Amino acid sequence: MSREYPARPIVGIGVAVLRPAPGVPEVLLVRRAKAPNPGSWALPGGAQELGETAADAARREILEECGLVLGELHLAANVDSIHRDPDGRVRYQYTIIDFAALWQGDAAVAGDDVSELLWARVDALEGYCLWSEALRVIAIARRLLAI
Repeated sequence: MSREYPARPIVGIGVAVLRPAPGVPEVLLVRRAKAPNPGSWALPGGAQELGETAADAARREILEECGLVLGELHLAANVDSIHRDPDGRVRYQYTIIDFAALWQGDAAVAGDDVSELLWARVDALEGYCLWSEALRVIAIARRLLAI
């Protein structure tokens, strides 16, 4: 199924990976290299594949995009992402299942779906122009992980 002008919503997976840092925890952000919203900062993730669980998709996407192996996953939220073209037709639609996870200590490395990644302080996210839903998921992840 085409991701652009799909016949039905696509299941997307996102992960708020948090790591403790002196004073203020950090969250892993990626700069998207592909549509929708190329060049924007976001939580890492991607589309779930046929035959894989949502948790398996989260682990695969983080490994592919960031080179990280995740420990325990916590279901954080679901988000609807609908992008319409100028004529009002649905160009992209994702139902995103977001997880929260603690960083396990590996070095993060940008994969081919992202142009760069970084650890951002959770109290200094305004400069990254994150989608309001990403900010909501990060807040939920902090509560779930008590960080």
